[in-house]
Amino acid sequence: MTSSSPIVIIGAGVLGLCTAFELHRRGRTVLVVDPGEVNASLVAAGMIAPAMESAIDDASVDRARLFRAGRDLWPEFAAAAGIALACRPAEWRGGDVKGMETRLRALGFDARRDGASVTTDDDYQVEPTQALAALRQALGEAVVAGTVTAIARTDGGWRLEVGDQWLDAEAVVLATGAGDAIAGLPETARRLIAEIQPIRGQIGVAAGHLVDHVVRGPGAYVAPMASGAVIGATMEPGRRDAAPHAEASERLTQAAWAALGRSPEPLSIEWRVGIRGATADGLPLAGAAPGEEGLYLALAPRRNGWLLGPLVGAVVADAIEGRTGAPHARALDPGRF
Repeated sequence: MTSSSPIVIIGAGVLGLCTAFELHRRGRTVLVVDPGEVNASLVAAGMIAPAMESAIDDASVDRARLFRAGRDLWPEFAAAAGIALACRPAEWRGGDVKGMETRLRALGFDARRDGASVTTDDDYQVEPTQALAALRQALGEAVVAGTVTAIARTDGGWRLEVGDQWLDAEAVVLATGAGDAIAGLPETARRLIAEIQPIRGQIGVAAGHLVDHVVRGPGAYVAPMASGAVIGATMEPGRRDAAPHAEASERLTQAAWAALGRSPEPLSIEWRVGIRGATADGLPLAGAAPGEEGLYLALAPRRNGWLLGPLVGAVVADAIEGRTGAPHARALDPGRF
């Protein structure tokens, strides 16, 4: 093993690519191994939504503060990576509007009440397809196609089996989503991965223009996309089946029209399913694998992968470089479990 060995990131979803880009711009040599599958980061609306996500989940003040910190990293990160960041209002309509306003304000977020809706300017959005493509372009030849089938410790780092070749790595970052543990991983890492809960999420991509900003309501949201709009989303814990369900499609569509306050109209909708990972406390695993030198995790962000991507990248990069962790690094430390 030589010092020229790269830091290998296994997985090319939002957490893997954000971590790779953060390391890359710090001058580190990285290699991203991309299995080429459609991952949950693509089957998403690209929400960077600390305000609405915190209020909907009735999050604690500390959790809302962490989400806000993740959001605050986005403007500079997006500019550096060439990601188009949309800073536009997010609106909640229907249901308990007064309760939503109260929760937003209690958590320190902007909230403007207007009759049967409440609006905040504290949430952003990216287009997942454009954002992932920008990160891949910024990383260039550092992203390679392949599947890591085995991993083994060496005297100076790690060795990974990729197809019929072995690849040496100075350090390894596991950004494998809700996937199974790779053969040869240490027991500590295998246990953490085994405890990640899969969550099935279904969204619909509509061809027509429906909204100019994110509109949420009980049971659904509608968000603008380059192709038209995205309607989402289910959260079905413990499920890995990837075929869209007609019942879920109908339920989301009805809830979306209700949020928009409009009568249903014929729409061409492509329904998609992604499998996310979640930990017991709903926060990702970001940092060093406990007791395993040179092995790091960037996993299981529940539905907040886009929101927390740059924060996870910074926390993992700091851990690799031995820097004092960011203020919220402890909350994401894999060792908390």
